Amino acid sequence: QVHLVESGGGLVQAGGSLRLSCAASGSIFSINAMAWYRQAPGKQRELVARITNTGSTNYADSVKGRFAISRDNAKNTAYLQMNSLKPDDTAVYFCNANVHNGQYLGSYWGQGTQVTVSS
Repeated sequence: QVHLVESGGGLVQAGGSLRLSCAASGSIFSINAMAWYRQAPGKQRELVARITNTGSTNYADSVKGRFAISRDNAKNTAYLQMNSLKPDDTAVYFCNANVHNGQYLGSYWGQGTQVTVSS
């Protein structure tokens, strides 16, 4: 079993910053890509940023230049640094990881962390 735990969400004013963390634990042999998604009320879940195990990244157009994804492979942890936050960034942010447990590759999700940006 693999568990992902997000932290770092909260309430911030527009223009502010937050740093989200996603720690993976459990039966982990290796972690391939890790990603952050978000889901705003009434909207579909969307990809925010993704990072491979070699450090390649890609971002949603709406966050390019403001958000930065990184990871610490030794800690099985991914981060999302969010700067210049806008009210439109308000959503529940979910961590996703593709984890190999030595037998098979599975996709796992965290429980989500709320980010609220006030205007």
